[in-house]
Amino acid sequence: MTEGGPELPLAARIRYGTEAAGFFFLMGIFRLLGIDRASALGGFIGREILYRTPLSTRARENLRAAFPEKSAAEIETIIREMWDNLGRTGAEYPHLDKISMLGPEPRIEVVGVEISDAAVAGGKGAMLFSGHFGNWEAMPLAANQRGYDGGIVFRPVNNPYVDRWISRQRAKGGPKEQITKGAQGTRRIFNLLRKGKAVFLLVDQKTNEGVSAPFFGRAAMTTPAPAVLHLRLGAALVPVVNERLNGARFRVTIHPPIAFTPTGDNDRDVQALTEDINRTVETLVRQRPSQWLWIHRRWPREKDRPTGRRWRAGAQEGAGSADAVEREGSSRI
Repeated sequence: MTEGGPELPLAARIRYGTEAAGFFFLMGIFRLLGIDRASALGGFIGREILYRTPLSTRARENLRAAFPEKSAAEIETIIREMWDNLGRTGAEYPHLDKISMLGPEPRIEVVGVEISDAAVAGGKGAMLFSGHFGNWEAMPLAANQRGYDGGIVFRPVNNPYVDRWISRQRAKGGPKEQITKGAQGTRRIFNLLRKGKAVFLLVDQKTNEGVSAPFFGRAAMTTPAPAVLHLRLGAALVPVVNERLNGARFRVTIHPPIAFTPTGDNDRDVQALTEDINRTVETLVRQRPSQWLWIHRRWPREKDRPTGRRWRAGAQEGAGSADAVEREGSSRI
């Protein structure tokens, strides 16, 4: 029986159990090494082993499309540094309880904390949004240690045993409330924001439905939820970037909230604000491209690209779902 879900078929339990055994063995080694040596080993695995896997091909394709002016050598440098960061991030999961902005030797430096303090104190709720930069767990860790009350939004990994373990690591130093993406999660986010709390989310992943918004000059399906919630509730949209400085030390930089003036046309406003969010994330990626996760299938392949009618249907569905969220959320408050 999986925690909080139906019992898995025997074949799935064997497969997930085998995967999890290897994962936990590796995490155990990282735990024994301590955070700094684990991070260094993870970086070595990333840049020397994972860099040579087929996933780097997808990163090359994405980087060439995003930065046509960069040379092949520059792109390879970005990819290798990306893998170094990703390997380090994976190796740091057993040590999330040690990544802190507090104490005599903090591992997180925070820039612009007065901005997020003001947004959280505004009383309308705050969405601190970021992407897969550096160690992306640094933002909710720092926010929780600052005393912000709220929840983190995440996408579960496929293996339920691994997913539960990762959730436990997050909870050691980060927000105790962890919200899975989806309709039920969106309702919970709505309720938290209505109560003036903070929500921490990553907005740079591909979605199967939503709105089509430009990202590095190419259409990318993007969740409209942050835009919808801002327009409905007035919750602040605060961009945050996580940056790896040296080894297992980080800088979290908080930028001023996105300023947006609604026109009164809800569909148009959701589209325009979602484009603003994508544009903001793109600007942050451009500052240090090697810190972002280029192996995402962020853009659809040509054979996967929906027709114009399906793009529009996705946008309408995203906007319409907000009405259901508001109705359900209001009835529970």
